[in-house]
Amino acid sequence: MKFISWNVNGIRACVEKGFIDFFKEVDADIFCLQETKLQEGQINLELEGYHQYWNYAKKKGYSGTAIFTKQQPIEVTYGIEIEEHDNEGRVITLEFDEFYFITVYTPNSQNELKRLDYRMKWEEDFKNYLTKLDSVKPVIVCGDLNVAHKEIDLKNPKNNRKNAGFTDEERNKLTELLDLGFIDTYRYFYPNKEGIYSWWSYRFNARKNNAGWRIDYFVASKKLENKLESVDIHTEILGSDHCPVELVLK
Repeated sequence: MKFISWNVNGIRACVEKGFIDFFKEVDADIFCLQETKLQEGQINLELEGYHQYWNYAKKKGYSGTAIFTKQQPIEVTYGIEIEEHDNEGRVITLEFDEFYFITVYTPNSQNELKRLDYRMKWEEDFKNYLTKLDSVKPVIVCGDLNVAHKEIDLKNPKNNRKNAGFTDEERNKLTELLDLGFIDTYRYFYPNKEGIYSWWSYRFNARKNNAGWRIDYFVASKKLENKLESVDIHTEILGSDHCPVELVLK
């Protein structure tokens, strides 16, 4: 099975920049979006052979997630059943026979870390949500986690030490999750690979200079370790300030 996750930073804009071509070419079993930035009825994507599930933020033009899947899930859940977290359209969970599949757009801690306290509350609640599901059946979670986990995961770690996405607090929360029995699938296959990122600022020619961050992930339950086949980060694909990431299961 092939899975794709992509923060499109506005699906309507991304459609104008070749989204459909990549979608058809990659032919994923499940294709996930983050930061769709729209409300219900603002786009009509004709994706033949796929069931579509969208979660919209109450705030217009903000956040939002979507999942397109060839196989119809047993059940679909929107959010994590905590009201303070569930008005920004950040999580969709699909239940299948053999696993739960989740896409997430993790809140950004923002400039001057003004949302870091909220982010820490989110991280704790989301971790509890994942571990609860994992106690029932294995979990695959993908999306923009808004954190570069290790120094190897961004171009300029020293300059960004106290910036959103590379604070000790955010990095430690991801470590805590992985320590509970989850795998960062990219680092599983490529523990020491440098210079591969999934997001680049629109400023300072960051993408041209590959001054990026790896903040988009596939994280899987350790129970699925023997089914992990391959991962990829499609740095060649434009259309957003993020690029798509991929996981293939046997």
